[in-house]
Amino acid sequence: MKYKKQMSDSYCVGAILAVAGGFLDAYTYLCRGGVFANAQTGNIVLFGIRLAEKDLAGALYYVVPIVSFFAGILVAEIVKNRFGANKGMHWRQITLGIEFLTLLVVAFLPAGTWDMLANVMVSFACSLQVESFRKMNGNPYATTMCTGNLRSATEQLYHYKKSRNRKALASSLQYYGIIVFFVFGAVLGSVFSERFQTRSVLFG
Repeated sequence: MKYKKQMSDSYCVGAILAVAGGFLDAYTYLCRGGVFANAQTGNIVLFGIRLAEKDLAGALYYVVPIVSFFAGILVAEIVKNRFGANKGMHWRQITLGIEFLTLLVVAFLPAGTWDMLANVMVSFACSLQVESFRKMNGNPYATTMCTGNLRSATEQLYHYKKSRNRKALASSLQYYGIIVFFVFGAVLGSVFSERFQTRSVLFG
């Protein structure tokens, strides 16, 4: 089956979203209690550690952002199923709108006491993004985390070294490029967070 290219799958869109992903990770780490809200692997590990320590209250602390990420995936799928055939507005525009409104609220949550809620909301926003934008030029990728992109980039580089297939090389460079844009977003997030503190998320 031939892949039908969409604007949302373009490399340019992927690069912009990767910058936003890196920005948000830097923001939550620097302004919201030293945590990374984009990916949930760390939260799941810490949840397991707290369970092993029989610290149920501590375990529940890490369940909240995980559930929020889960909820974001469900919301993205609901929007896709409900508005996927809508010719007036693409369903991805709706999820981006929800993400924008969510981050707008986060910007005005005071630092300290409200950091947990802010991180939960950022996790929700990131899950909307990662579920809505899953392919780049027909290849699966992620805009809010780098592990899978690094694996795919290196895998494609190996295929190029073995077969000299230039498509594999192009794919590898695209994946590595997305990682570079993610890092660039983290740099911007660091600079803006230092200057604008909690309001810096408005620039992400």
